[in-house]
Amino acid sequence: MDRAECAVMEKFLKGGGLKVTRARKVVLEAFLELEGHMTAELLFTEVKKKDPGIGQATVFRTVKLLSEAGLAREACQDDGAKTYEHAFKHSHHDHLRCERCGKIVEFCDPTIEKAQEAIFVRYGFTPLEHKMQLIGLCAECAAGTGKPDAEGGKS
Repeated sequence: MDRAECAVMEKFLKGGGLKVTRARKVVLEAFLELEGHMTAELLFTEVKKKDPGIGQATVFRTVKLLSEAGLAREACQDDGAKTYEHAFKHSHHDHLRCERCGKIVEFCDPTIEKAQEAIFVRYGFTPLEHKMQLIGLCAECAAGTGKPDAEGGKS
């Protein structure tokens, strides 16, 4: 496990008057081992493999703490559960999501980034963050050769 992430989490918890517990360390370890986009439910499944005694509520609360500490961020979301991804030492990007099979493509486009900055200025907003998710059909699904996701996809 990356010591930098552990240090960030420990500093965040102590700064907020929270304890650095074994359960929180296990959740952080499982989170760091998973790559890509994950739901809190998937993280819970991975945590249970490491320590069956850690409950779902602990995992869900810890995911919130990971986000507040800057280690995780909400990623793209369909109509279901929120998904999270690594944030610490990971550059900003946006998402393309296939409505049918759930495929996700991460991208960063300088033209889009500049346009978003201009919109903040035009409307007098101070930028804090932004999330962009473009939804459509991937090439395979548009051609009718893609497979629906595990939840049956969207038609």
